Formats: sequence, C-alpha cells, structure tokens
Amino acid sequence: MRSTFLSILILFVFSAFSQGKADFTFEKEVLKLGKVKEGEVLNFEYPFTNSGTEPLLITDIKVACTCTKFEYPKSPVVPGEKALIKVSFDTKNKIGYQDRTLEIFSNAKKSPKIIRFKVDVDNKK
Repeated sequence: MRSTFLSILILFVFSAFSQGKADFTFEKEVLKLGKVKEGEVLNFEYPFTNSGTEPLLITDIKVACTCTKFEYPKSPVVPGEKALIKVSFDTKNKIGYQDRTLEIFSNAKKSPKIIRFKVDVDNKK
C-alpha cells in the first residue's frame, strides 16, 4: 500500500513538472504468436525504452480478462533506460483467433498506451 501511494505521488510530481515528456518506444507494439494448442500458457515480453526526457512511471495496466497476467516496472524508468512488460496468457477454454490488448497507464505523452498480441488457439486434440 505504501509503495503504491509513493508511486502515485511520484507520478503526480513528475506530471506536474514534466508536462508529459516521458514516452514509450516499444520494439514491437503488436506481437503475433502464431498457432498454439488450447490449454497452453504463453509467456512473452514487450521490451521498451523510455524515449522521453523525464522518468517514465507506469501506474497500471488494464486487460479484458483474468486469462492475461502481467508484470511491469514499479519504479520510474529513467530516460534512455530499457525495461520489460512481462505477459502470461492462459489459453484454457479459448478457441480460435484471439486479439488481446493491454492498456498501459502512465505519465507518458499518450496515456493509456495500447499494445496487443494475437494468437490462434487450436482446440483439436
């Protein structure tokens, strides 16, 4: 709880003084994961760089369902620093083409920033 409060406080301080000068540059904003068998848990990453001039602070990520889990840096990412958003997608009870988004809330110029992944889930045994 204390770390969440501190992160939010840092976000407001940086937002007030930086005028939104933090920014994301992702290696890929859309990942195409191909075809997988239903029931697999996929683990993948979104490498990014803070290409802005101020520290970047991610405050939250929103996803459509609990089948998508994620981890993101809790401390500010300084300008020029690389970091990762790690994602896990459980394909259990998913069938066919899946196009999923992650909405990233931060102090970046554009917030939320949307990244996505696409996968085709085959339920044939």
